[in-house]
Amino acid sequence: MTPPDLLMIEDDADLAALLRADLEAAGYRVRIAPSVIAGLTMARAAFPNLVLLDLGLPDGTGREVLVRLRRSSLTVPILVLTGRDTVEQKVDLLTLGADDYLVKPVHPQELLARIAGHLRHRAAAELRDEVLTYRGLVVRPARHQASYQGQPLQLSPTELRMLTVLLRQPGRVFSRDEMARELWPEGGNTLRSNAVDVHMANLRKKLRAVQLHGLIRTVRQVGYGIRKVQPERLG
Repeated sequence: MTPPDLLMIEDDADLAALLRADLEAAGYRVRIAPSVIAGLTMARAAFPNLVLLDLGLPDGTGREVLVRLRRSSLTVPILVLTGRDTVEQKVDLLTLGADDYLVKPVHPQELLARIAGHLRHRAAAELRDEVLTYRGLVVRPARHQASYQGQPLQLSPTELRMLTVLLRQPGRVFSRDEMARELWPEGGNTLRSNAVDVHMANLRKKLRAVQLHGLIRTVRQVGYGIRKVQPERLG
């Protein structure tokens, strides 16, 4: 079996070498891009399974890379490595399309757990190859595709996973902690509930943009769920 391909966009050669050694020892194939230009070029040409993105780069910022990769419809998970442990910055990154973040210094075991969790989600979706439909909304998790009335929705991997979780159990209300465990079963820092809210806000904004209003309901002091119309399952 071909090992998963990871792209690390990181200009610190020493840190990149250390992380690469840990990742390759765990069975991953790792490519390193030391700049914005190299990162964008390799991400579009190498078809990585996951991107590790540093924010401080010599010819620009990781934030710029994140924006451009999502605008180019890259659907793989993007895990940001950041030196700033502030809620504001993390909310900003999640809003722009990051799926996860780790604060430096990065602990190798936590990094490996986060990567494995994201890749597991994608592998599980590919095995199911399911199609979920709901009032003109069509979601194909394995292909990372979502559309409404034939119009494609550009969702990040985490947004699509969140929508899939809700569609699989219509009528059920997920608390923020339950949704966090669905999205990040490998665990992580204490800001996961905040991350759920940010991803949910992004998802709702994209649904509203195609005139799909009111699909996701908020139950005050409980959480989120799909309104009680049973979606049709195909396949």
